[in-house]
Amino acid sequence: MSEKLSAVEYIKTKSDGLRGTLKESIDLDNHTGNVRPDDETLVKFHGMYVQDDRDRRAERAVKKLDKLYSFMIRLRIPGGVISADQWIATHEISEQFGTGTLKITTRQTVQLHGLLKHQLRPTIQAFNTAKLDSIAACGDVNRNVIVSSHPQISRIHQEIYEYADKISTLLLPKTQSYYEVFIDGEKIYERSSEADPLYEDRYLPRKFKIAIAIPPSNDVDVFTNDIGLIAIIENDKLKGFNIAIGGGLATTHGNPNTYSRLGSIIGFTDTEEKTLKAVYEILTIQRDFGNRVDRKLSRLKYTVDKLTVEGFKKELEKRIGFEFEPERKYTFTERSDRYGWEQNHQGKWFYTLFVEHGVVKPYQKQFLFELAQLNINNFIFSGNQNLILGEIDEKNKTKIEELLLQHDIEKQVSALRKNSMACVALPTCPLALAEAQRYLPELVTKIEPILEKYNLTNDEITIRMTGCPNGCGRPYVAELGFVGTGPGQYNFMLGGDRFGERLNKIYKEKQTEAQILEEVDVLLNKYVKDKFENETFGDFAFRTILQ
Repeated sequence: MSEKLSAVEYIKTKSDGLRGTLKESIDLDNHTGNVRPDDETLVKFHGMYVQDDRDRRAERAVKKLDKLYSFMIRLRIPGGVISADQWIATHEISEQFGTGTLKITTRQTVQLHGLLKHQLRPTIQAFNTAKLDSIAACGDVNRNVIVSSHPQISRIHQEIYEYADKISTLLLPKTQSYYEVFIDGEKIYERSSEADPLYEDRYLPRKFKIAIAIPPSNDVDVFTNDIGLIAIIENDKLKGFNIAIGGGLATTHGNPNTYSRLGSIIGFTDTEEKTLKAVYEILTIQRDFGNRVDRKLSRLKYTVDKLTVEGFKKELEKRIGFEFEPERKYTFTERSDRYGWEQNHQGKWFYTLFVEHGVVKPYQKQFLFELAQLNINNFIFSGNQNLILGEIDEKNKTKIEELLLQHDIEKQVSALRKNSMACVALPTCPLALAEAQRYLPELVTKIEPILEKYNLTNDEITIRMTGCPNGCGRPYVAELGFVGTGPGQYNFMLGGDRFGERLNKIYKEKQTEAQILEEVDVLLNKYVKDKFENETFGDFAFRTILQ
């Protein structure tokens, strides 16, 4: 007897192309700020999550009030680049709907929080007018495709960047339900035009993430993705891509069957046609072989390990009709963003703005709005939650420098803070067990004097925190990683390398702030005393503590 599929599988197959009862939930159910239970699943495929303000749950429960429901909406921006006009539109939409805060994610896009149910349609319609959408930004489909964000790392950055959009378009669901439910109102789309050979009516067993890295930069943490493409460049020519499969970080506390895994390189493709064919068929294998019974075990990494890397590769080569070439050599030497001013080979200028954990502060938001109105640059979201002001002509550089000064944008920040990352966590994420985005800045402030004591203020140590073990802030590939286990408690992870090519391990469980600070002091003291020349903190911890 076959095992019972997870409830989500039934919701998908009976959803009429992800429509469900979303129209009724939005138009008729005025008694609640939420949508109907099955629609909570379906709304994700349209780029939204149902959330509530967890800070106010107890107070509202006492008053016998429903939870204070709201929605988060996340845009689909392959490669993370938008125009000045699109920035203005995003700014104005965020001012009109939601909390007013813009949050840059770890996947090169932006999300708005606090939208009320009746604001969903006008929000999506306003984005649509600006040629932006949230289709497939969440849900059991391919999510936002990310690519190394700094154009100056390669003369052919633009050529590689364009693959993000090609892959995103190739893997978009065929259903027109997004437009029918949120934009066109009365228009009903012909179902026969929605036949979907990739997703069928089942979609994927779970979310799917793709990243493209351009060596020497691994700012996208390429090996943490279901598919990682590593661009191989020789003499300023794109030769093709190494393809890695089966990366993914999420675990579940107390469930030993779940684990973090870095992607395995299975070979090299030398043409666009072969690369896109391979990417597409990796998804079909996951569709056909992925676990649809237990969603905690349904990401591609578990499918790869079930089939074995070699077995997966064999099945893939059968589907694509060609054999992979052996992987090509590459080297990663950086993962951080390149802050401040940089110039590319065409003489264009780029300015990287530090945005702590992706939360655009009010003074930064005003600066960016005024800058966008000049229409002299584009806006590039980085995989490190920062923002690059791009494609700036020499003649316009002074205007931006003046605005930076006027708004007091450039502030002295420690290297640790610049290399920090956190997920949203409380109060809006329903999965959070502990704080992250609201707390990590404070913890970094308390670690900075310890760094100063050991003359490490300029050491580029990576520190990352998530409020739960799902790993959205990628803490499992940090030199200092903190994973929430409960209020004010974190598993302390050590031994990740600086460039995202080695997972860290649990060093101490359920640590409080006082314990964390004490441990950091002891570890950094050992590091400065016993490290090899040019040895990074992560490599030192791995060699001396975890081996």
